[in-house]
Amino acid sequence: MSEIYEYAKQQYAAIGIDTEAAIEKLLATRISIHCWQGDDVNGFEGASELSGGIQATGNYPGKARNAEELMADIDKLLSLVPGIHKINLHASYAITDEPVSRDKLEPKHFEKWVEFAKARNLGLDINPTLFSHPMADDGLTLSHPDEKVRRFWIDHCKAMRKVGEYFGKELGITCVNNIWIPDGYKEVPADRFGPRLRLKAALDEILSEEIDSKYLVDTVESKVFGIGVESYTVGSHEFYLNYAATGKAVCLLDNGHYHPTEVVSDKIPSMLAFYDKVALHVTRGVRWDSDHVVVFDDELKEIAKEIVRCNALDKVIIGLDYFDASINRVAAWVTGVRNMQKALLFALLLPHEQLKAYQDSGDFTHMLAMSEEYKFYPYTIVWDEVCKRAGVPVREGWVAEIDKYEKEVLSLR
Repeated sequence: MSEIYEYAKQQYAAIGIDTEAAIEKLLATRISIHCWQGDDVNGFEGASELSGGIQATGNYPGKARNAEELMADIDKLLSLVPGIHKINLHASYAITDEPVSRDKLEPKHFEKWVEFAKARNLGLDINPTLFSHPMADDGLTLSHPDEKVRRFWIDHCKAMRKVGEYFGKELGITCVNNIWIPDGYKEVPADRFGPRLRLKAALDEILSEEIDSKYLVDTVESKVFGIGVESYTVGSHEFYLNYAATGKAVCLLDNGHYHPTEVVSDKIPSMLAFYDKVALHVTRGVRWDSDHVVVFDDELKEIAKEIVRCNALDKVIIGLDYFDASINRVAAWVTGVRNMQKALLFALLLPHEQLKAYQDSGDFTHMLAMSEEYKFYPYTIVWDEVCKRAGVPVREGWVAEIDKYEKEVLSLR
């Protein structure tokens, strides 16, 4: 143990914080890392362009072009972040010898991902892919007025639940199956009610088969608006919040899916007052749902603080969701994962009980003053210790590893 870490440990002990316990909790927290940062959400179906409001901007060289390259990039990512995590897949990342219709996908089409995960002690999560497909060309899926279109997407979502159950059973780590749809309208609709009734009926059918929650947790992800659906989104926050109240699914909050001044950090304790589980897609929306790389900003720290101060590390499912094609894609991955972990560590090193006591006693002077002072405690030294123990580069040391990987691997693609 270095002298500088011993100093930080003593500093935190003086305010009642056990840095060893904080490190242990951090390293035990699995983050669901989205696979689609590595290839700009293209998947393995041969899609030439994205649709459904999905856009990845930029053309930085080195994009993964197939499963082997994507897995190699994930390996490089995992070598540069502390802890053992989960990989979040979309259905479009099935590995097949020949094209398989999305409504016909089976667990066998994801066997190579399970082999990959087993070898690395990773978990796997899954998302039905309800975009970038001919059956979603008009931007409607589970709420479509055409029963044939709805049937296709209902069957697809059912198939992915079975894939998720397979992941959970094979890996012994609960799989999260997240349903997000692009459905909505560019102009103010004449009927807001009908599409939501159709979506509700579709979800009811999709989730009708009971699957042991030990293996699978279903989530539904809301959105305020998006490209091409600026006036109305069928799967709104209110819709999914109420749907989650039925007990059939967990509500997933993406902090890029709300109005620019609306924050998810404030929603977390409200949700935890009523739900056993809350799911997150952590991103960085700039003015709208732009899915920028996660940075160590105020909202990220507030999200982490609410998770920790609510004693909810085992209740809040943390996943990341961003895709930037304008910079080195592996660097974008590493930056976001490490920042999420830094924010969690920062939160774990705060004396929340003491700050709550100030608040409850009406001592807002000390609550504010001490909150500000604690921001300058040596959490960066503890982060360095986390990286050393995990055997990953300390501070900016990982950037040189990325530069080397870009020169030797990515630039040759």
